[in-house]
Amino acid sequence: MVHFVGAGPGAPDLITVRGQALLKEADIIIYAGSLVNKELLEAAPSHCRIYNSALMTLEEVVDVMIQGEKEEKKIVRLHTGDPCLYGAIREQMDRLEEEGISYEVCPGVSSFCGAAASLQAEYTLPGISQTVIITRMEGRTPVPEREKLRSLAAHQSTMVLFLSTGLLVQVREELLAGGLAPDTPCAICYKATWEDEKIVWGVLDELPELAERAGIRKTALIVVGKVLESEYELSRLYAADFTTEFRQGRKDEGQK
Repeated sequence: MVHFVGAGPGAPDLITVRGQALLKEADIIIYAGSLVNKELLEAAPSHCRIYNSALMTLEEVVDVMIQGEKEEKKIVRLHTGDPCLYGAIREQMDRLEEEGISYEVCPGVSSFCGAAASLQAEYTLPGISQTVIITRMEGRTPVPEREKLRSLAAHQSTMVLFLSTGLLVQVREELLAGGLAPDTPCAICYKATWEDEKIVWGVLDELPELAERAGIRKTALIVVGKVLESEYELSRLYAADFTTEFRQGRKDEGQK
């Protein structure tokens, strides 16, 4: 059995209880060494064999899994955040299925959630944005034409950009071309929830300069949107006159 486990956004105590239990029982751990907090590996038993996938190809990762399965070992594939976002797990799962090896996924707290916590922000504010677009700037790996940043920016929704810190000049150009105003609030979240976390606030027009002044060149999320401002509408869910399945709304005095 291979367990794909989400390591969480960085802080070692933000892995799920299930994920930590799987680490404690693992015979083999293959972890994404470029992003996963190595403190998490301290939970592994002394006999556990540990591999850093940052130094490996897909074929080498799969070979370790296949050999571990032959040895009847418990294997943990430890991915940063939640494996479903930019985790490249589908290609691993397909190889495992070809080999007849069973697997399961243990979800994790994504870094975009960790960033929101560090920013003390709500991505979906009434009257401002009810949609979160999670995407990245096109670089060496292309994105579908319909998902170019300028097209997505036209929605005026909250945007969270992964894997784009080294392309901030292009990010700014694309978002401005998509209709976002130069003074649209933004934040750069470097290693959110880690001990050396760094948060930089500003506006879209100065995005590359913000990162440059802070010395941030990688391992950061970019959050863009008016939800980072202070003005918004109150939620109707908790309004006194709003009736729900659990609470009867009250009419204001003078209403019939």
